[in-house]
Amino acid sequence: MPWIVGVSGASGTPYAAAVLRALLAAGESVDLVVSRASRLTLLDETGISFRDAHWRHDLREWLARGADGKPDTFDPDVSGVRHWSAGDLAAGPSSGSYPTKGMLIVPASTACVAGVALGLSKDLLQRAASVTLKERRRLVVAVRETPLDGRTLRHLVTLDDAGASVVPASPAFYAGATHIQDLVDFVAGRVLDAAGVGHGLYRRWRGDLGGARPTD
Repeated sequence: MPWIVGVSGASGTPYAAAVLRALLAAGESVDLVVSRASRLTLLDETGISFRDAHWRHDLREWLARGADGKPDTFDPDVSGVRHWSAGDLAAGPSSGSYPTKGMLIVPASTACVAGVALGLSKDLLQRAASVTLKERRRLVVAVRETPLDGRTLRHLVTLDDAGASVVPASPAFYAGATHIQDLVDFVAGRVLDAAGVGHGLYRRWRGDLGGARPTD
């Protein structure tokens, strides 16, 4: 069964790329939904146009790019990905009878958070998230916004009450980050931790102060 990965319009497309690469490296299959707003963000942050008719080429180019924008940093195999258009409300993930392991929304904009919390189902991303909740499957929401106002906080509490895991896109520094990719991978790793997917994206805390510091 696949994991659904929804990419909304918040800044943070490198987080989505890192999650997708790690899922594929773990041998997981992915159903990908890229919202209309996120395509504008992707174009702004990477210069890549994500097109339905050429999604496989565009996805490979996106996942090959490092968090610092350098192309050909990675060599992704996207054969395990199935793409669904965000406007296709008849797609597989729109139905509870379509089997999945759960859904990861990364990054999640405040508009996306509100839509899922209120059950609006205005596009396939929101509909798939609503289906994931009603079927009691795992939903991980990597919210990427600051500051958070009261309305968004209430929406996040609603999602938590419904069984979702809320994972703020908030990198930590105890893992010994030396590159922007390390910070991105930490957030992606915490998203995958919440989903129960194994990975080696970051150095875990072992109880040793200064254990992640590089040695001379």
